[in-house]
This record gives sequence, structure tokens and C-alpha cells, in this order.
Amino acid sequence: MTAPDHRFPCDQCGADLRFSPEDGRLICDHCGHEEPVEGTGPWDAPLAELDYRAALDAALPGAEMQDVRQIKCPNCGAEFELDEATHAAECPFCATPVVTGTGVQRRIKPKGVLPFALSEAEAHKAMTDWLGRLWFAPNGLQAYARKGRRMEGIYVPYWTFDADTKSQYSGARGTIYHESRRVIREGRSETVQIQKIRWTPVSGRVARFFDDVLVLAATSLPKRYTDALEPWDLSLMLPYRPQYLAGFRAEGYTVDLETGFAEARRTMDRVIRRDVMFDIGGDSQRIDRLETQVSAVTFKHVLLPVWLAAYRYRGKTYRFVVNGRSGRVRGERPWSAWKIAIAVVLGLALAAGIGYLAALQQ
Repeated sequence: MTAPDHRFPCDQCGADLRFSPEDGRLICDHCGHEEPVEGTGPWDAPLAELDYRAALDAALPGAEMQDVRQIKCPNCGAEFELDEATHAAECPFCATPVVTGTGVQRRIKPKGVLPFALSEAEAHKAMTDWLGRLWFAPNGLQAYARKGRRMEGIYVPYWTFDADTKSQYSGARGTIYHESRRVIREGRSETVQIQKIRWTPVSGRVARFFDDVLVLAATSLPKRYTDALEPWDLSLMLPYRPQYLAGFRAEGYTVDLETGFAEARRTMDRVIRRDVMFDIGGDSQRIDRLETQVSAVTFKHVLLPVWLAAYRYRGKTYRFVVNGRSGRVRGERPWSAWKIAIAVVLGLALAAGIGYLAALQQ
């Protein structure tokens, strides 16, 4: 994933090819030449899983590792790539000026990639449409975003985890019943139904195989943004080819594998608790003990496509992200103090007018 691995010269004119989301091919913007992405098609082998324990023990085969040259933003901590001819740029995640200087690091190779399906123009329209629906966004920021400043296409790193789980539990099943009781209300005796719960001790086992539990492997973007871009159709994941990254940037993972699996376990545990509650049944459930054995843990490092815009407006950075497949948009919600003040004044004026009319009618 060093910069030269993402550059593919055109066979006709020598200019750099780029991956076109609209066509799913490599395109030369200089002469119009097109090439397919080599190795793609129905003959692609299924994405291979890697052994989690072997990775923790630094025992993965050398073919699964690579040396990467990345730059780290001093503001948000994002790690991304610059080509060899670029020595300074803006961080695509927070618009902070950065310069080269990060050395080569040993990393786990990507196994899969979801290629971009939306063009930059389509992503930009999705973002400006989303901004246009925010009533209290500053007009200046909306106009600034609509001026056409290009968005950055970024492949964001994720981990996926598979695991086989077997859980034992003990607890209680609650069954709702009612008892009749005589009460005195306003001097009269009435019969009312009192709801109660009868608890019955239970124990049992549940099992579930987890497939492709997705965990964000970077911290440069707020998790609430990336979570809002879901769902991702991982069934359309393709084996990693560097050609898909031609013309785009790739962010390096900053969440290590062990930390990523801890996040995946929290997701698994929530699902297992839901399975146990369903297994207990009844009207209410109580879990007193839950023990889970996890085995056959495997993982993949994958890249998912995100269009990103970072604007500095009146001293503040606003970030917007667009799912490069579905067009879902999330970002920092900007507020205009003037619009809010005008809305408050209009609201007070409307309330005063209604009050005045009501007073006249009285």
C-alpha cells in the first residue's frame, strides 16, 4: 500500500490511470484509454480468513504482511498516504496542513475491498442535498460547500471477525399473573386486578456462529459518523486489488487487532444476551450467570469506501462523510446563530399575536 503500488501507467500515453466508480474499470483521463481491473470476475476465490491467535503471536505468513509509508496528522491522528511527488497537503479528515515525515511500518495486508460505486459528483450532490435540508445551517457554509471544492475518496480500514460461541446460562423466567384485591375508592368497595410476576428458575445453553462482525479500525472519524453510514453489503466484498485504490487514498489502521476484537466481543455479547433472553422465554427474563466460550476466531483487514469533505469555516472545521456505495451522509451539524435568533424572534412574535387575538375574543 505504498504510493507506487497505487499508480498504474496508461499503456497508450503513460499518464496515471484511475479507478472509475461509474465504470468499474481503470480510466485514463488524458487519452480516454480504459482497462479492466485484472483478476476480477466470477473466478475470484472467496476471501480467506486469517487466524487471530497467530496474528497476536506475530506468526502470520510473510505474504500477509506489507511495508507501508504513511503520514500522520498531528491534529486528528489519522494516518494516510501521499504519493512520492507530494510533500505537503491538507489532512482529508480535518483539513489540517501536514507534511511528509512518517517512516515505513509493518502492517497486515488488506484481504478485501468494497470498491467505490458513487462518483465524486454524486457524493458531492448527496452532501449538498443533506446540507440543504438543515434549516439552521449557516448559508455561508452551504454556499462554500456548493462551490464545488472536490471531495476526497478515502478507503477506510475495518476489521471483520468470525467466531464460534457456546454459552451457558442460569437465571429465571417471569410469568405475569393477576390477583384480585378489594380496595376502597371514594367510599365504595371495588375489586381491582394487581399484576404480579412469578419467577421460575431456569438454565440452558445457546450457541451462535458470528460471521463478519465489523469493527472500525481507525479513530480519525467519530464513530457515530461511520456507524451512521451502515449498513455495508459485505457480501459484495471483492478480493483486494491495488487497482481499486488508483486515484484514491487509503487510511492506515490505528486500532490494533486485539483492541478491535475487544470491540467485536462487546457486539457479540449483546447478541448472545438477546439469544439467552429469547431462550428463557416467558413474559420477563432475568440472567444471573452467563459464561461464553469463544473458539475458531478468524479475522480480515478490509477497506470500505467513504467520500470525505473537511471545510474550515470561520475558524471551525466541519466534516462530512458519504457512504461510497449507498450515498448515506453524516457530518457535523452546523448552526447559524443568526437563523436561530430570527426563529426565536419570529416564534415570540407569533406567540404574542396569538395571545393578542385570544385577548380580543375574551
